[in-house]
Amino acid sequence: MKCEAVLLAAGLGTRMKSRLPKVLHPLAGVPMIDWSIEACSQATKVKPYLVVGPESDEVQRQADGKCIFIEQTERLGTGHAVMQVRESLEGKTDLILVAHADMPLLRPDTFERIITCQSENSGPLTILTAEVQESRGFGRIKRDESGKIQGIIEELHATPEERAIRELNVGAYVFSADWLWENIPKLPLSTKGEYYLTDMVSLAVEQDQTVESVSVTSPDEVIGINTREHLAEAEHAMRLRINRRWMEEGVTILDPETTYIGFDVQIGQDTVVHPNTHFEGSTSIGEDCRIGPNSIIRNSVVGNRSQIEASVVEGAIIEEEVEIGPFAHLREGAHLCRGVHMGNFGEVKNSRLEPGVKLGHFSYIGDAHIGENTNIGAGTITCNYDGKNKNHTDIGADVFIGSDTMLVAPLKIGRGARTGAGSVVTKDVPDWSLAAGVPARVIRKLDNHD
Repeated sequence: MKCEAVLLAAGLGTRMKSRLPKVLHPLAGVPMIDWSIEACSQATKVKPYLVVGPESDEVQRQADGKCIFIEQTERLGTGHAVMQVRESLEGKTDLILVAHADMPLLRPDTFERIITCQSENSGPLTILTAEVQESRGFGRIKRDESGKIQGIIEELHATPEERAIRELNVGAYVFSADWLWENIPKLPLSTKGEYYLTDMVSLAVEQDQTVESVSVTSPDEVIGINTREHLAEAEHAMRLRINRRWMEEGVTILDPETTYIGFDVQIGQDTVVHPNTHFEGSTSIGEDCRIGPNSIIRNSVVGNRSQIEASVVEGAIIEEEVEIGPFAHLREGAHLCRGVHMGNFGEVKNSRLEPGVKLGHFSYIGDAHIGENTNIGAGTITCNYDGKNKNHTDIGADVFIGSDTMLVAPLKIGRGARTGAGSVVTKDVPDWSLAAGVPARVIRKLDNHD
């Protein structure tokens, strides 16, 4: 049976106390709405319909291309929100999945199970339930003595006995599409002047129709987000879920409680992740790496068998068998080729370090190219900015840069050249030459075996 999905995202989210729409608050590095859209898309194999309110420009920009937008100009309840999709979906599908966009921990396979259940149900709908101790404000499932569902009791209107019921309405439903469109106009107007989708259950029972249910497999799926506290709960649950998946794939995570792995991150087998490490954005980590502790890697590529300790890597490419840190910083455009060693308190920006380069501690390399097997002494700085422009430094292969050298760009250091400690180099240095002094001058030629 064909199934379409409708996600409800028109709420104002006032309890978040934020100028940012609730569904755009990040969860594991991406807006929480992305998780709901992805789960529905995987379960139905089509883009979901997203019902948004009139002030939804930010939401539509974020979700553009991922779903089909339907505007609910008046916020008259969840039932009214679903009514807005009728013109787009009536007669075009067999089943309709309805869920809330602020329930980002619901899994694709949970939606698949509820869709399958309804496809086999002779009645008009199947609802998702959970048996948990914390009610989270959800309605209670009312059943008769034989176990048949009789209705959903909203927590606000429940008696003490009804509040003691532990089976909760999670807020996800799969309807027979024809029955939904025929009966949704019959929803009663609540005392608050709204139409509640939960009343569809009572309508089905009044028609002596069977309402089926599916229960979630994990309690963390029912964490709905209405406050910052809920968001922190969801972040913790999602982080552990992601970490568990990578451990199942062959990654060693020494302390999952303090490891943060984003939605789009990829990690190779037998990599070891130490505590307090963050992988963010579109980061890819190779196999047999050792990362952390206390490292942040964002939108970067790390090759196999590399080691990064207590360092920050942003927008960089790191090839195989590279050693970095502790306390190093790779910025946008840094490219470290195979076998590079970058010591503590080094910084590289918009530069390529060829294979075998050794970058001493307390050094800054910016807007530069460094040839293979070159040694950069401690305290070396490429003076790349003249107050107006960023200038380039080109250092050849097999060069030895003495400690505390200032390389004033634009500048070229030839193959096999050397600089004396404390030099300020303002002019090009030829191949196999030694330059020293302030300002530096060439003091002798070097034998190419020197």
